[in-house]
Amino acid sequence: MSRETTCCFTGHRELEYNYNKNDLKNAIKSLIDRGVKTFIVGGALGFDTEAAIEVLRQKAGGEDIELHVYAPCQGQSKRYPFREKALYKKILKHADYVDMPDSEYFDGCMKIRNYKMVDASSCVIAYYSGEFKSGTGQTVRYAQRCGLEIINLYKE
Repeated sequence: MSRETTCCFTGHRELEYNYNKNDLKNAIKSLIDRGVKTFIVGGALGFDTEAAIEVLRQKAGGEDIELHVYAPCQGQSKRYPFREKALYKKILKHADYVDMPDSEYFDGCMKIRNYKMVDASSCVIAYYSGEFKSGTGQTVRYAQRCGLEIINLYKE
């Protein structure tokens, strides 16, 4: 896996009225056309799940790409609703690579996971409303400091 051909995703768990699946599909396709081969998700509900599904859909459609899941801890899906828990397990099963730490949840594990995704990537596809106090905001700001290209799909 090369950083230059890797993109990660970050986004809110709650997708608002302005979320458009076609924007996500087109952003991923555009990056594939530019040579991106690896896409990293964090395994959270909401935007991460949508991104993982779209990457797997494009891979099933013949694109030569990989899905990597960087989980923040063991038992990440423990409190997910039944349907989302089943979908998470399906995503893990179909992912090309899963980075699952040995530890259970601890304060700071999400930040470590987010920074690890950014450090492995050259660009970020985000669904970020601008909310400062959020994991998505923290990840976008870190990506900006690291000089990554940020494609924000959130529309006002």
